[in-house]
Amino acid sequence: MPLKEACGVVGISLPHRGVAPYLYLGLRALQHRGQESAGISTSSHGQLYHRRGMGLVHEVFDQDALTTLRGSTGIGHVRYSTTGTSSLENAQPVSVNVGEGELALGHNGDLVNFSRLKRRLLGLGVEFLGSSDTEAMGQLIAVEFSRTRDMSTAIRRAMGEMSGGYAVTLVHGNRVYGFRDPQGIRPLSLGTLKDGHALASESVALELMGGEMIRDVKPGEVVTLERGVIVEATRGTGKEGDRAHCMFEWVYFSRPDSTLEGRLAYEVRHRIGRILARDAPVQGDLVVPVPDSGRPHALGFSEESRIPYAEGLIKNRFVERTFILPDQKRREEEVRVKLHPIPGVLKDKTVVLLDDSLVRGTTLREIIAMVRKAGARGVHVRVGCPPILAPCYFGVDMKERRDLVAHERSEEEVGQELGADSLRYLSMSGLVEAIGLPESDLCVGCLTGHYPMGIPQEHRRFQRALTEF
Repeated sequence: MPLKEACGVVGISLPHRGVAPYLYLGLRALQHRGQESAGISTSSHGQLYHRRGMGLVHEVFDQDALTTLRGSTGIGHVRYSTTGTSSLENAQPVSVNVGEGELALGHNGDLVNFSRLKRRLLGLGVEFLGSSDTEAMGQLIAVEFSRTRDMSTAIRRAMGEMSGGYAVTLVHGNRVYGFRDPQGIRPLSLGTLKDGHALASESVALELMGGEMIRDVKPGEVVTLERGVIVEATRGTGKEGDRAHCMFEWVYFSRPDSTLEGRLAYEVRHRIGRILARDAPVQGDLVVPVPDSGRPHALGFSEESRIPYAEGLIKNRFVERTFILPDQKRREEEVRVKLHPIPGVLKDKTVVLLDDSLVRGTTLREIIAMVRKAGARGVHVRVGCPPILAPCYFGVDMKERRDLVAHERSEEEVGQELGADSLRYLSMSGLVEAIGLPESDLCVGCLTGHYPMGIPQEHRRFQRALTEF
């Protein structure tokens, strides 16, 4: 079953010390991006060592497992599947034979021309072990490497044939490579460690490994690390002014303490709350966040509106993020385990409930019912993202319009559907203002139905088939 994912990647190069403990820390920092499986591939004198497993990072890797991952070069990956089943065969990094050795790569995103690429590779005699676009990416790079005998060149040539949103870390020989799609849809950061360099999906992973961020990898750029230093950083293939950074990274996916394109996610979310209070005012007794991701929005809303802030919902921190659970039934069940209201705080209060975004509505419907059951006199919802109206084809689990609560519904109708007294979304202009980048530099396809690149019709059918599996 082909699986598409929005995950977390790490790549590290050190001059002498073993890299596995650092990869472990980096993956722990990115655990929020994927909770189904984790994997690490390291290289010692050109030989690759792999370990992948189902579960959280600390469940897959104990001290003995890390000891077997030799070498001062390596990559790591955490994953969640956006459709279908969760199984070890779909865990990453994926390894591919190349020349007399092998490469391993971890991928965050989705290729929209996957079907065409796979047909081309099959025509060249390439054999596939699975059916993921990650393997197709690796096989395409391997084909180009057989022609060029230079990995950086092979990656750049492969990127010329790949269409979609992706951020990738790859290990081959004693080198780690990091590259990003030409429009910068998916994020990738470059940073220093104490005596080396690293790549990661978010800046916070670099910091929690004891390093610091240097900059974002440029759209279309290939960064090469060896023995702890940057040996090459190719010019990005993306054209200036042709950017499409995923707005959902600032709205939800990235940790609030991560910086993307020079903008701290926490500050963006705080501004969103202020803008909502300004553009969608409401009378209330308390501003309550949907934890944890709604907290910065709620603080901004409270400060701007001068309505008191309160923690009215307590989160069980040992429960997964319900949005990234792979099926609807589990999401509905986990909401009740994940959150519990504080009756003494909510009783007889008119509550302004702040949520970061609204996709299916499953979680929020349950939360509104909880808040009312706890004695709230009224519940007004404010959402820190414009209505999500269209599928995402670049790695976020939003495949079918019919699953989106805002599809063919007005704000008032969505509010009624969820049981709220009122519901207002952030406007598109408010989103652009909060992020601080021009709308032309953002991917807002899921908000408008207009995508930064053409989506082949066969890919649309492929995604629908996955949803119906």
